[in-house]
Amino acid sequence: MTTTHVPTALPRRRGLTARLGSFGKAVLITLLVVFAGFPIYWMLGTSLGTEASLYRDGQPLIPEFGNVGQWSGFLADVPILRWLGNSFVIAAGTTVLSLVLATLAAYALSRYRFRGRGIAGFIFFSTQMLPEALIIVPLYAIFAGAGLLNGHWGLILADTAFVMPVSMFIIKSGIDKIPYEIEESARIDGCSRLRILFTIVLPLVMPSVAAAAVIAFFDGWNEFMFANTFISSSELWPASVGLSSFLGQFYTPMNVVMLCALLFALPAIIFFLWAQRGIVSGLTAGSVKG
Repeated sequence: MTTTHVPTALPRRRGLTARLGSFGKAVLITLLVVFAGFPIYWMLGTSLGTEASLYRDGQPLIPEFGNVGQWSGFLADVPILRWLGNSFVIAAGTTVLSLVLATLAAYALSRYRFRGRGIAGFIFFSTQMLPEALIIVPLYAIFAGAGLLNGHWGLILADTAFVMPVSMFIIKSGIDKIPYEIEESARIDGCSRLRILFTIVLPLVMPSVAAAAVIAFFDGWNEFMFANTFISSSELWPASVGLSSFLGQFYTPMNVVMLCALLFALPAIIFFLWAQRGIVSGLTAGSVKG
């Protein structure tokens, strides 16, 4: 009677390969985190440096945390908190308005069959081919006649016009995945179209809505071109325009600029980290069928 010898080196080799693969992934992720977070670290270090040290010795590798007291002087001289508040108003208004319009348009294009449906979708898509700089002059004339200059409402409407079609297509891809039989059952029970949309459809497409909300929020938060053209009062500037005002021909206070840039970047980063699950699942909605 013969016995078969099973080698034990192969499982050990596989286990070693798996450990090396996990270690390589950990190293790669660590490098990516360091690479992505280094600009934030550099802004922090520059904001803590003094003008004498920055222009004489250059940027220190380790932030000088002993100079944190100078931040209060910077914030007292620069209305960055007001500018951040203006940016939040523009971003929140753009997000809410674009989501409301995008949800209604997405549901109509996904569920209704009407003449010109394809043309309507193409018109929404074609808005993304038009650069903002191309229409800024005629848009300025329209807003001047409507009394929307030097105010936040004009910026909200302008940003919504560009980001709403993107939000609409994202939400529509989520609605397309919902079986129509669910809505038919609700219709039999006497639910109206609006009630079906807000009580049945929207809870099922919340990942897509979250992804659209993040895109709309960032579009409003990073507003610069329209604000720099339409707003003349410095008290109504968003933070992006306020930051650009520090850049001078002969002198730029780099520590003040980096502190304001850090304060401007942190809310967007926190909002992104909070909604990242919704972004991933919402952007991939409709990519797999079955």
